Amino acid sequence: MRLGLALGYWGAAPTPGFVELAQHAERLGYHSVWTAESWGSDAFTPLTWIAAQTSTIRLGTGVAQLAARTPTATAMHALTLDHLSGGRMILGLGLSGPQVVEGWYGRPFPRSPLTSVREYVDIVRQVLRRESPVTSESAYHPLPYTGPDGTGLGKPLKPIVHPLRAGLPILLGAEGPKNIAQTTRIADGWLPLYYSPEREREGLWDEPLSAAPAGFTIAPLVHAQLCDDVEQGLAPIRAALGFYVGGMGARGRNFHADLMARMGYEAEARKIQELFLGGHRAEAIAAVPESFADEISLVGPRARIADRLAAWEASRATDLLLTTRDPETLSALAELAL
Repeated sequence: MRLGLALGYWGAAPTPGFVELAQHAERLGYHSVWTAESWGSDAFTPLTWIAAQTSTIRLGTGVAQLAARTPTATAMHALTLDHLSGGRMILGLGLSGPQVVEGWYGRPFPRSPLTSVREYVDIVRQVLRRESPVTSESAYHPLPYTGPDGTGLGKPLKPIVHPLRAGLPILLGAEGPKNIAQTTRIADGWLPLYYSPEREREGLWDEPLSAAPAGFTIAPLVHAQLCDDVEQGLAPIRAALGFYVGGMGARGRNFHADLMARMGYEAEARKIQELFLGGHRAEAIAAVPESFADEISLVGPRARIADRLAAWEASRATDLLLTTRDPETLSALAELAL
């Protein structure tokens, strides 16, 4: 099993020491480092900063939001960073939700998300293959643009730069069963937000992953913290879950809450939503079950993490992307897993 460091996106200011943390992970033998975006820091700039100060660790966007850029712009970012890093780029993409797509990017959320993602990935792959001028009769990303408000002068183009790798890996963040199933057909891997070896054993992902080809990457985000007090170690994870499940989406359309429900916590997910959207954030966080936070995490003393790590190693996961800022935790996981 490979390990990755998931740095996420910045808060009110740049994450202190994020380059040094990536360098530490590289020295330990971590396979990858990942940056994200929401409505603050972008995913590509911090990753480029890391690339300039590392030499072997792979560089992933986990995830870059589709609405933030046209497919060709995303492909330009990816092929540029792939050249600058000597072929270390991994392109992780995600659709996000209506609140962010429409509220931040000012774009309509696609009525058919599956179609939009599929067409987007196809255009990115066309750019990376550079076999012919890029065209698409896409409903969401037409190339050339032929809409009634255009000039009609659009011309199919090939990228000026020859991409370093036509097969640059593309991974998708997907939560719903149909999205995951499509991911196995059009992408090189899947980036689960919440994953649990226990739910895998219960068969939760058997059907959507049934067509996954050999070599398909499954790289879940896993919260990790080496600590003596498990309850204390789970506290920031429960806080993040309270925010995502409670507030990262509308009452009737929150993909994170829907995922938590599918994982066996439907009543709890709806209660968290109700409390958070009612302005009771502390109560929403308190309503997050420790058991749910624990099963998607690796938290506690070294012996406990080692014991729980065995279940992850026996799962379908090929990579664990650890969301920690603690060098000691990174070192302990490297010693246990690598």
